[in-house]
Amino acid sequence: MAARSDDPLDVGHSAGLVVDARGTILRSTPAAESLLGRSAAELSGGRLQDLLAVPGSWPALLEQRDGPVWEGRAELAPHLGGEVEFRVLPLSGEGPAEEFLVLAAPQVLAAQWRQGHAFLRELFLQDRIGLAVFDNELRLVRTNTHLLPYLGVPDELYGARLGDFLQEADARAVDTRLRDVLTTGTPLVGFDIDVHTQVEPGAGRTMSISAFRLQGANGHVIGVTGLFVDVTDQKLSRLRLDVLHRATAVLSTTLSAAESAQDLADVLVPALADVAVVDVAEAVFTYDEPAPEDHGDHLLRRTAVAGAAPGGFATGTVFDVSTGGTLSDRMWSHRSEEGAEPADVLGRPHGMSTWLRARGSLLGRIRVGRGLDRPPFTGDDLDLLAETASRAALVVDNARRYARERNAAVGLQRSLLPSSTTDTAAAHTASVYLPTDTATGASGDWFDVIPLSSARVALVVGDVVGHGLRATATMARLRTAVRTLADLDLDPDELLTHLDDLVSELAIGTEDAEASFGSFGATCLYVTYDPVTRQCLAASAGHPPPALVAPDGTAAHVDLSPGPPLGVGGLPFEPVAFEAADGSVLALCTDGLITRGRPDPDEGMAALRHALSAALASGRPLEEIGPEVVGELAPRPLADDVTLLLAGVRGVAPQDHASWTLAADPSVVSDARAHVLAQLSLWGLDDLAFTTELVASELVTNSVRYAGGPIGLRLIRTSSLICEVSDVSNTQPRMRRARDTEEGGRGLFLVAQLTDRWGSRYTRSGKTIWTEQALPPGP
Repeated sequence: MAARSDDPLDVGHSAGLVVDARGTILRSTPAAESLLGRSAAELSGGRLQDLLAVPGSWPALLEQRDGPVWEGRAELAPHLGGEVEFRVLPLSGEGPAEEFLVLAAPQVLAAQWRQGHAFLRELFLQDRIGLAVFDNELRLVRTNTHLLPYLGVPDELYGARLGDFLQEADARAVDTRLRDVLTTGTPLVGFDIDVHTQVEPGAGRTMSISAFRLQGANGHVIGVTGLFVDVTDQKLSRLRLDVLHRATAVLSTTLSAAESAQDLADVLVPALADVAVVDVAEAVFTYDEPAPEDHGDHLLRRTAVAGAAPGGFATGTVFDVSTGGTLSDRMWSHRSEEGAEPADVLGRPHGMSTWLRARGSLLGRIRVGRGLDRPPFTGDDLDLLAETASRAALVVDNARRYARERNAAVGLQRSLLPSSTTDTAAAHTASVYLPTDTATGASGDWFDVIPLSSARVALVVGDVVGHGLRATATMARLRTAVRTLADLDLDPDELLTHLDDLVSELAIGTEDAEASFGSFGATCLYVTYDPVTRQCLAASAGHPPPALVAPDGTAAHVDLSPGPPLGVGGLPFEPVAFEAADGSVLALCTDGLITRGRPDPDEGMAALRHALSAALASGRPLEEIGPEVVGELAPRPLADDVTLLLAGVRGVAPQDHASWTLAADPSVVSDARAHVLAQLSLWGLDDLAFTTELVASELVTNSVRYAGGPIGLRLIRTSSLICEVSDVSNTQPRMRRARDTEEGGRGLFLVAQLTDRWGSRYTRSGKTIWTEQALPPGP
């Protein structure tokens, strides 16, 4: 079957009539029979004007003739097909014998053909889309001048292949896609590829290729048409937006200036540059105010490096930068600054830098560099870096402000807590305190180690409800109250009762009644240890019980009956007594250590016992064991504050204390002096014999005179010499200045003058008056 033209007035498929000079129809084509709805016999011999809707318009049509070949438009009779376009071609002859070929087609088809032809012509003339027609061998047979608008594309492309001017790999990739279109007929839409010419490989251009197969009128495949759109700028814009988006995302994940700087550098490489260096003002890390922008000299710290950085760019280096008061963003290139020092361009031929500025202060600098395998930076790249720097500067400044506030809050809280380790005659303690990861870093956990009279010690751990500075302030008030009450030598249950009353009063006095418990509610565990008797007395206000690890490594929690949290009131606190052998370890903690990821507190307490037994078995000091146990049971980040207080208790050896029971008779005063002198001589403390004899004499005399018997006398030798006198009276002694005319009233005054410390405490059977004297220096 012969190929036909798409032209509707082409002889191949238009309606054709052969007429003479007078318009008589001599012959017709099958297409004419189909168009006019008449057979060839019916048409033969008829006249053209009889086919018109208005036969009288025939002369007017003849007048349109402007040469041997002419075209026009006519309206056929309604039953013949409507408006048509025609073309007249002379055949042969002269005068009446002359014959003409009249070709006609419906006006709609002719208009569509003209529109398609115009569209194709204009498509090849436009300069925004590269258009190429390939034959079945993928040779270029037609193209416009913007196929690939950069160096290396020849002017004459007819018969050329893509491999004649593109890099081999690029040409092969495009040819593969075009051949798929030829083979399958499936159009290719929006295939992006980076292409490089053989003349200038460089970074190349990103082309978006679309293609569709071409078929002739007979259905045979005759080639493929490709549309090439340069989307390099759009791709770069998307990449820049992506870099900005990723930078914004990573900058919002942390409030650490160092981590934010490193995250930002990792985003810039390799998306924007081959190497990136971020320097942050030293004031950010020292909690100081950074220098203003117009200050000439600035102290920066190398904070983050990403990419293949040359030597000398290690993080942590602190150096001075002189800006002369001018902070301008800049780009450089090996073409414009051949003499630039490598330190200024990060060892790369292309580079740019911008400053981190926020709220009138200079917070740092960002520098990036590229190698020769990438194009130089552009103004758009510098704008991107400046926009990224502006966002990073706000993050760094916020991190600085947060770090300063957090450092102040944590410093305040730590100043309110005792030393992490203490060493007394009764116990050696080591503690671990970790505030929860909140905005301020402050919390309401606290612990304390309080020396008591007679070589005893009190161990305290508490937890205020909530976090932040309000909880810290409440913690400070409670710790002060506990220390004040401990100075009265109260039993744990009595102390917690007084503390509970205090918390209730604080809650009632809070202006915001709804937040009263959230501000002042707390739990507390109070434990006392007597190294002479090895007895512990503990009471809890809603706090987890202590764990006791025996010298043989067995661990158990003390069976306490915790009372309500402080501030609730209404219920008593029950004291529990237990023995702690010499060398045992007491562990007091807050619930943040045992409830981390464990809904059942018993499970957390069991884990604590196991961790303590395993760690103490190594024989290492408590200062090492505490952080190990906390790290195992409460890994970061913390959901709650964590406090662990470890106390290795020590007993006073039997040979270091002595006690006597005396009757309430004045004659026992001499016996008391004799007992004291004999014991001090046995201990080799004759230097303290006179003062101790006098102190014991005065205290026993007062008990005989005012309290009655029995009277207890006890001497304890630890880091100091302790003398105790106990009686059954609940009347506390009061020191006063006696008048010159009075014979008595000077005993306690003498005791206070002769000893380093003295005091009295209530007992379940009366009271005890105690004194302490420093031991003389040893040999």
